[in-house]
Amino acid sequence: MESPSASTDLSAFFERIRPAVESTLQKLLPGENVTPSIVHQAMRYSTLGGGKRIRPCLCIAGYIVGKDDWSPILPVAASIEMIHAYSLIHDDLPAMDDDDERRGKPSCHVQFNEGMAILAGDALLTLAFETLSGVKEFPPERMLQVISSLSRFAGTREGMIAGQVLDIEAEGKDVTAAELESIHRSKTGAFLGGAVWIGAYLGGLGPAELGWISRYGECIGLAFQILDDVDDELDGSNRDEGKATYPHVHGLEKSKVIARELLHNARQAVAPFGGRAHVLAGICDYLEYR
Repeated sequence: MESPSASTDLSAFFERIRPAVESTLQKLLPGENVTPSIVHQAMRYSTLGGGKRIRPCLCIAGYIVGKDDWSPILPVAASIEMIHAYSLIHDDLPAMDDDDERRGKPSCHVQFNEGMAILAGDALLTLAFETLSGVKEFPPERMLQVISSLSRFAGTREGMIAGQVLDIEAEGKDVTAAELESIHRSKTGAFLGGAVWIGAYLGGLGPAELGWISRYGECIGLAFQILDDVDDELDGSNRDEGKATYPHVHGLEKSKVIARELLHNARQAVAPFGGRAHVLAGICDYLEYR
């Protein structure tokens, strides 16, 4: 598999990466008839056949800054998507966001039941790290660092779970701009930006280059959440009712300005890579003009 050249349209990149990620997930997830079949059906229902696959695409986009053949990193990218799928299952639960629909179909707890949805989410998180521990395409010390970093990006110390806790605690309250940024940097930004960093790290980039990637990830991760908030506001969605969001704190227009500034900073962060970061820069355009 060859990496996209600088002239490749970003949509072509997505068209090549997404089916490869989907196929890898199909192989890694237990079959629907494997005992206990009900939880495996719930895992596959919530993970396959939908979603933009932004996080695995970002992981692979970071990887191809340093390498051409992106096939070795597919299990890593798929593991990142498993963790994302687990987080969505749990987000939709009545005790969390209480959403009955996800990606145009019933949420996992509606399709199965609440207990099975909790277990399916738990199982996806567990399978992600089982998968990572079995990856042989990279040196063991590199994979150990990936496992450690991914645990942090998804965890309780400025990671995804930390952001979810802060988000729940902020419901129905007035939050400051600084508190809002902290929530979103953890809830979405840490894990999404971490996906790029993991790809770049396994792609062999050095410390200085990984610093540029980290800056890119911080900016694009926060911009992604802000634009998601903006989209919900424009769509008239009540999904964020009572939540701390950028449009609620800053207003719609200022939120768009903040997101554009972040995307500009993300492009600047990877500018030293030149054409090697074509896809990373293109993802900024995709987010800004989608």
